[in-house]
Amino acid sequence: MNSHQHTINAFEALGQLFREHNNSEKRNYDWNEHLDNALIKSSNQNKWFTKNNLDFCVNSWGKTLTKASITKWLSAYPSAQKHQQRLGLVLAGNIPLVGLHDVLCGLACGYSIEIKHSSNDNVLLPFVVNFLLEIHSEWNGSIHFSEGRLEKFDRVIATGSSNTARYFEYYFKNVPNIIRKTRNGVAVLDGSESNEDLALLCIDIMQYFGLGCRSVSHLIVPEGYDFTLLFESLYEHREIIHHNAYANNYDYNKAVYLMQEIELLDNGFILLKKDNGLNSPIACIHYSTYKDQDELNHVLETQKDQIQCVASKNSALGVTFGQTQYPKLNDYADHIDTMAFLLKK
Repeated sequence: MNSHQHTINAFEALGQLFREHNNSEKRNYDWNEHLDNALIKSSNQNKWFTKNNLDFCVNSWGKTLTKASITKWLSAYPSAQKHQQRLGLVLAGNIPLVGLHDVLCGLACGYSIEIKHSSNDNVLLPFVVNFLLEIHSEWNGSIHFSEGRLEKFDRVIATGSSNTARYFEYYFKNVPNIIRKTRNGVAVLDGSESNEDLALLCIDIMQYFGLGCRSVSHLIVPEGYDFTLLFESLYEHREIIHHNAYANNYDYNKAVYLMQEIELLDNGFILLKKDNGLNSPIACIHYSTYKDQDELNHVLETQKDQIQCVASKNSALGVTFGQTQYPKLNDYADHIDTMAFLLKK
């Protein structure tokens, strides 16, 4: 069996483990118990990693890591297998397992990997790594977690905010790198959306408390748009206000906006604010308006470097409502092909 097939089998085994979560028919009883314990520990460590969000993360990765999807993904890179190359990863911690895709890319390309993970998400990824090392023993010794700065690397992928990107660009300037900055999901509406469309959009908005780079934080709507139906759909998520950290953000942002006499739309647990900025604070959604298709196209083009994904009824713009948190394996962050970067000589 070639190493490419070993990689496919290992990644598919991880997907199978995730698919067995919350399923009574389990093959990997011991590893499922370890997974349950890791999820509990992760939730206890990070207040934003609720059971709902962790279950969603595990289930979505389970849907992604199928043998067919992995095979199709890797078939586009027939030369994938480098040797004696060192990859440094600086990972974010905004949502669970946000750095897993970079780890999978590094392993698929044969790199040894040094990982600097976020203190907000330092439980689940080590669990996943230990599982993969047991499935594919040839990777033993090829993945290390660093508590301090990365020291030995031939290439680097660093993910953070637009502010930390300046530091990363300086520190890693002498090696090939991918430096990821702040990006957000946006949704385009035309006013003809059904209740089902809006219900799916609300999942794109509310999942992970809106903390993901693919979470919809900005709505682009026609001039004169009526938000009534959207607010009715959002009401299904009203229990979110009982999460203390979320409620604190809602109260704080509302107080700040009211003191500034900023006009808001408010349903008691989320704020809508007219603002051209794509990056909105927790418990707030920004929105802007457009007159016609030409103006919409101009807005999307001029802000494309800040947009991670576009959700709408029209899949030609990006993804359909309800799909922003289900990226395919070739839906690369910042639209930069990570595999091509790692395989480039």
